[in-house]
Amino acid sequence: MSDHVYNVLFLCTGNSARSILAESILNKEGAGRFRAYSAGSQPKGTVNPFALKVLAALDYPAEGFRSKSWDEFAVPGAPEMDFVFTVCDSAAGEACPVWPGNPMTAHWGIEDPAAIEGSDIDRERAFSSAARYMKNRIDAFLNLPHASIDRLALQHHLKRIGSTEGATSAVLHQNAPAA
Repeated sequence: MSDHVYNVLFLCTGNSARSILAESILNKEGAGRFRAYSAGSQPKGTVNPFALKVLAALDYPAEGFRSKSWDEFAVPGAPEMDFVFTVCDSAAGEACPVWPGNPMTAHWGIEDPAAIEGSDIDRERAFSSAARYMKNRIDAFLNLPHASIDRLALQHHLKRIGSTEGATSAVLHQNAPAA
């Protein structure tokens, strides 16, 4: 078994909700094998309190997160990424920085729970759903044979993971077979 710890970057526009959920979930579920980070193309500067509330309720780390720019991960000395996943459709459509190390990439879009309007119960329910969808993707990702699978097969699996339950229509369209 390899001692390599894979670095994973989750990207979203605001880095306040979905990417934070993913970072926390992967850091706990993949401890010792994966190190997760999150960032945004236009960070909001604060983490959505519902994201932290849901993480804590699900027994995931909910402290020490900050909304930050993806530029922090594209400079010399930044951790070299093995995988970069966009988790919102707008970030997937943006021109990303050049990531050192030629990481594998995929789009795992999930509807934005922060966009839900309504009662606190409605909003918390949206964050809980987003966390569940993200955990399902991360579980599938963790079960891939990373060290023994070739890049082409791995890329195929990463895209399929993004089209599981809860995927945005952009993900489903992106992963549809060509006509």
